[in-house]
Amino acid sequence: MALRSLSKMDHLLLGVDKGLRAIVPRSNPSTRPLPVSNDTIPELNITEARHVAGLMRINHTGEVCAQGLYHGQAFSAKDHDVKQAMHQSAQEEVDHLVWCETRLAELGSHPSIFTPLWYVMSFGLGAVAGAISNEFSLGFVAETEAQVSEHLQDHIGQLPVQDTRSKEILAQMDIEELHHRQVALDNGGAALSPSVRHTMRWMANAMKATAYHL
Repeated sequence: MALRSLSKMDHLLLGVDKGLRAIVPRSNPSTRPLPVSNDTIPELNITEARHVAGLMRINHTGEVCAQGLYHGQAFSAKDHDVKQAMHQSAQEEVDHLVWCETRLAELGSHPSIFTPLWYVMSFGLGAVAGAISNEFSLGFVAETEAQVSEHLQDHIGQLPVQDTRSKEILAQMDIEELHHRQVALDNGGAALSPSVRHTMRWMANAMKATAYHL
């Protein structure tokens, strides 16, 4: 059924469902298997496992934030095509959410306890961005994906040498985040002001510092 034919209540229920799936672990089916070359679970000592779990918890939180951001932008965007693009990007990144959840479970760890808060905050930011203009909204996506790519590459460099499993997962995520950035730019995303970019980076660093431990 096309989204345009749905009632306001249908849209509301779909939005609630997507929000719950973003914050409730193992509530999303993955459309693709883990992007790894084999099924061997790397052996890590306690210190290494805790560090990798902290990094993957940050990455999982980033994907929760991406879901909130895209959902919020789709909620307030004025243009139907932009709404569709936000829904599509959110759907494509569901696999990233599942991959991070899977690796956390393999490490005997868990997502951030503040997951609902991260989602709500990101939804609010996305809704504000979508309400400002299509160009700003798409530019916000492009800048977000650029910063996500930076921390993914940083995390890949921090992983233990033997943990090729986490490296392959994060490398595939990075490829797709950069693709989403380019799509946003190609569709008219505007460059954000330095103050907005710096604020986004400060908020992201605060989130990462918290999510690593909690």
